Amino acid sequence: MITRVLTIAGSDSGGGAGIQADLKTIGVLGAHGMSAITAVTAQNTLGVLGIHALEPAFVRLQIEAVLDDIGVDAVKTGMLATAAIIDAVARVLEDRRPAPLVVDPVLAAESGAGLLEGSAAASLMRRLVPLATLVTPNAAEAAQLLGMTVATVDDQRRAARRFVEAGAAAALIKGGHLEGPDAVDVLCVGTALHELSAPRLDRTNTHGTGCILASAIAVHLGRGEPLLNAVEKAKQFVSRAIAGGLAIGGGAGPANPFANA
Repeated sequence: MITRVLTIAGSDSGGGAGIQADLKTIGVLGAHGMSAITAVTAQNTLGVLGIHALEPAFVRLQIEAVLDDIGVDAVKTGMLATAAIIDAVARVLEDRRPAPLVVDPVLAAESGAGLLEGSAAASLMRRLVPLATLVTPNAAEAAQLLGMTVATVDDQRRAARRFVEAGAAAALIKGGHLEGPDAVDVLCVGTALHELSAPRLDRTNTHGTGCILASAIAVHLGRGEPLLNAVEKAKQFVSRAIAGGLAIGGGAGPANPFANA
């Protein structure tokens, strides 16, 4: 039976991130992608022009519609927009316990525009992180959520442990936006730490990389692969997507999941 992956995230009208990047990634990896849209954004390669969050009850209805009929092998969350939506998503996931769950705590777009209301960060840590099989913040997201500096690999190690202490089964602190010749991600699983390093790619068309990575991990976990293997395969996938990034629009173009096809 085909692997079924549900993404709960926002829509990117430019097609580079969010639901669009998730479904491309899931499809390229040969799984069946399903979606619960949390917000609609008006955005392009230059930035975010507007955000319209959906009613939390309707977000929950989308999730339940999928769970009741099709079922899921993995769930991935991305942009959740508001504390009320986070609460609605957490409630249905607590009630139904579909697993595994990959939580990508999307706080801002590639352009820097905020995608989560300020008061919702605490809700994400309190309500959703404890449900996560894996949480995948980049360094800036980890710093904001934990109230600490994340600028070195040592900082990444401390941050990863703190997410696990907050209830996540595992945490991947991404280092793609930090300095150095290599991009180092730190994975904490229980008490074990793993450093996953790859040469830093000098590319500007990287919009959507976090969404692509989390979705690829969810597909591999949905197939029953061990967490470390799933992360390693997803990192290889996103590296190829970055290398094949699309120079479209006047700003930061998207990474390209189809570079893996």
